[in-house]
Amino acid sequence: MSTQPLRSPWAVGLANHLNLQSFPFHAEQIVTSAGLYQGLFSVISPVASRWLAPDTYNKLPEETRVNWDSRVVGFVQAAFISYQALSVIFTDPSRPDATVHQRLWGYSARVGKVQAYLAGYFLWDICVSTRYMSQYGFSAIVHAVCAFLITMVGFRPFANYYGVNFVLYELSTPFLNVHWMLDKLGMTGSNLQLYNGIALVSTFFGCRLVWGSYQTWLLTQDMLSAWRSGPVPNLLFGTYLLSNTTLTCLNFYWFGKMIQAIRKRFDSSENKEDHT
Repeated sequence: MSTQPLRSPWAVGLANHLNLQSFPFHAEQIVTSAGLYQGLFSVISPVASRWLAPDTYNKLPEETRVNWDSRVVGFVQAAFISYQALSVIFTDPSRPDATVHQRLWGYSARVGKVQAYLAGYFLWDICVSTRYMSQYGFSAIVHAVCAFLITMVGFRPFANYYGVNFVLYELSTPFLNVHWMLDKLGMTGSNLQLYNGIALVSTFFGCRLVWGSYQTWLLTQDMLSAWRSGPVPNLLFGTYLLSNTTLTCLNFYWFGKMIQAIRKRFDSSENKEDHT
């Protein structure tokens, strides 16, 4: 465990109450990143979008502009956090030979920082999904809450090794947001949207369904082994496993909906009737 000072008294109290030992080292990063995402959502994206795509953005209904701005945040966050995670995965010399104990209980400041940035995003996502629940639906809140809980449990520390692996879910997010924006820019059914759609389906299937399911299976095996021998409390075991399984099921559900949406874009008969 790091010996760096605990700088936030409120974070220390919360950490002691919830047994999140590494949380105080990263509490300020969580709050700061959530604030930066909100600034990107409410200030930077509207200003930049009106400058870069004035004919499109200024004509969008208010609800659609909210969706546009949230997708800008999602695009930036996904690119940033994926880079951070890949950097850890490829440069951390301890990962290839990590033991079960290290995979479940190991901690490093670099991994904690990735968790903090991710927790800040999901904290922001909970707030936005709740505020605009009628627009995004209840499943968006469920996803945000489950992802936030899993990320926060990592500050025990717990399953940090797998937490970084699950960050690679985000590799598909930029393509998803670009696909949606191309619709709004009047490029539905274009070659650019086709190529982007291929990249979207490939990364979503590979990163979320194949890689994600495989990592969930590996994590479950490690957790079962530790749970049977006693180190993993029942509440922690149930909470983490339930949240992670929920996210995996949502990924399969969203993949089906995504395939339907992409097929609709390139079905000429339906495309003439509905370009939204």
